[in-house]
Amino acid sequence: MHAVVLVVHVVSGSLGLLVGPAAMLAPKRPGRHPLLGRAYQVLTGALCLSAFGLVAYRPSLWWLGVIGALTWAAALAGWWVRRAAFSGWLIWHINLMCSSYISFVTAFLVVNLGLGSIVAWVLPAALGTPLIARATVRALRPRQAPVNSPEPAVSDVS
Repeated sequence: MHAVVLVVHVVSGSLGLLVGPAAMLAPKRPGRHPLLGRAYQVLTGALCLSAFGLVAYRPSLWWLGVIGALTWAAALAGWWVRRAAFSGWLIWHINLMCSSYISFVTAFLVVNLGLGSIVAWVLPAALGTPLIARATVRALRPRQAPVNSPEPAVSDVS
């Protein structure tokens, strides 16, 4: 059974690492972005639950359960703020969803570079935080009409 839990964990983590950026880069409209977002939520849930399963087999991996729970909590909160659509939801959505992805990357590096590697623990947040800030600023920037838009030109005649 341990092998099954480990396979679920590795597969959901690997697919989450691929689906996350695909969702981030997909156009933000009905279709691909929400579909990939739902897939990311399912993968994050499977990752978290399998992390708890692995901790049950080896309690010394308690930190894996903590990272899994925080990752899923951030992803679920990011999903919830989008559904609630309160004022300022977009900032929260971007920050929570991207933070959950940073957690995916952190766990991946910690497992592959070693628990004692400070690089594995710090690098994802150090690189991801400015990228999240940039995405937030870009999302809040007023959209401009395309150059070839059919909007009428503003006249100087009063």
